[in-house]
Amino acid sequence: MRGITKRFPGVVANDHVDFEAGAGEVHALLGENGAGKSTLSNILTGLYRPDEGEIFLNGRAVEFDSPRQALDAGIGMVHQHFRLVEPFTVAENVVLGDHRGEGRSFRLRRRTIERRVAEISKRYGLHVDPRARIWQLSVGEQQRVEILKALYREARILILDEPTAVLTPQEAEVLFATLREMAGEGRTVIFISHKLHEVKAVSDRVTVLRGGRSIATVTTADATPRSLAALMVGREVAATERVERVTSVGELVLEVERCSVLGERGPAVREASLSVHAGEIVAIAGVAGNGQRELAEAIAGIRAPAEGLVRIRGKSLRPGDPRTAIAAGVAYVPEDRLGTGLAPSLSIASNLALKGYRERHASRGPLLRLRAMRDRAVELIGRYRIAAPGPDTQARQLSGGNLQKVVLAREFSGGPHLLVAAAPTRGLDVGAIETVHAYLRDAACEGMGVLLISEDLDEILALADRVVVMYEGRVLGEFDAASADVEEIGLAMAGGQDPR
Repeated sequence: MRGITKRFPGVVANDHVDFEAGAGEVHALLGENGAGKSTLSNILTGLYRPDEGEIFLNGRAVEFDSPRQALDAGIGMVHQHFRLVEPFTVAENVVLGDHRGEGRSFRLRRRTIERRVAEISKRYGLHVDPRARIWQLSVGEQQRVEILKALYREARILILDEPTAVLTPQEAEVLFATLREMAGEGRTVIFISHKLHEVKAVSDRVTVLRGGRSIATVTTADATPRSLAALMVGREVAATERVERVTSVGELVLEVERCSVLGERGPAVREASLSVHAGEIVAIAGVAGNGQRELAEAIAGIRAPAEGLVRIRGKSLRPGDPRTAIAAGVAYVPEDRLGTGLAPSLSIASNLALKGYRERHASRGPLLRLRAMRDRAVELIGRYRIAAPGPDTQARQLSGGNLQKVVLAREFSGGPHLLVAAAPTRGLDVGAIETVHAYLRDAACEGMGVLLISEDLDEILALADRVVVMYEGRVLGEFDAASADVEEIGLAMAGGQDPR
């Protein structure tokens, strides 16, 4: 790709970007949110046409007018924001748009395709039921379906955007081995990731984008995570490593006692018990789809437990009543920040007031105090450094990092006793991750209890005081984070079995 330029109203997303990847190479693409990675990938996959520049494939100039043309040329992509049809099954989504023989005759060869999808799923450790419907799956499981789509179509050039966000360390190693095998067969793999140690582990070269421009292309062996992070953000960034806190454990703020929760496809949580004290960070580690989301929703009052109790500061919550949980001091940062955490079409000011509009500062009787809401939003935008034109900006117009800042600003401003944070840094760049981690540490230092739910073991070990592992809805064990063995936790996340 030479001199690629793409302009949108008010912004230049790609500014004369040069990018080159060879056959038989794993090439990492790095950059902050808004650096232009997705736009560049969308141009290569035919979703956008460049305003300037040229694309060469195997030495020949090409132009793609549609994603179908890019697919026919052997270019596939696993998107960070999913391209899935929710009412369809996993197998239907995998074969959707595939004009090869199996795709044309899905109705007649349903079992054959489901068996093929199951085989690929098992081979790459991306466990998902081929007959499950997309709306029944967690965010992490949906990402696995996107990976399966690309693997099923046997792309010669495969672009993966954050593909390991839902994998254990062992499963990530299996995926890396698969990517290396694909490169060994002459395919080209473009690997987009914010996890710099993964880039070091799997790639041959790295291209860094910043502000829509290509800053540098370096040989991975000659780079360090710190040097790559500095290229990404234009300054030195602290590495994601454990920061010891002076922990003053206080009262018991959360008790989950033998809690069982039903999901969309049956039992999701089975007799789980755990606790969180004021001033500590307790992390739930587990591969997506093992009951973490349902447990978090039960604690936040969104989903009623079938059995067991949830207590906040010694008082039992009314099952399935979010208002009771909010009144008890529970703050919730969901994994789906635009679907559950925020209302995309509402302004920042309205989103910041969603949980507190009944309070005196936001309303008087049946009337909202709109000026007071805007003034409060301006104050929170400044305090949490939310990059937005103003409080009237629609949430949908914000980047992923700023969306998460809006959610955190709303939840923290309510003065909670317990913060439940599910995948709080998924999809964020290294600078935004650094900011969110600082918010979580500060919350614990100020006496809040924090329940962190994450599939990223590096994040867990950097933040948590204790680690609870969940597998198939059960709590399999608890570890002290300061002395925990990564391999042992990873095996527990996989049910005690090495996927290799």
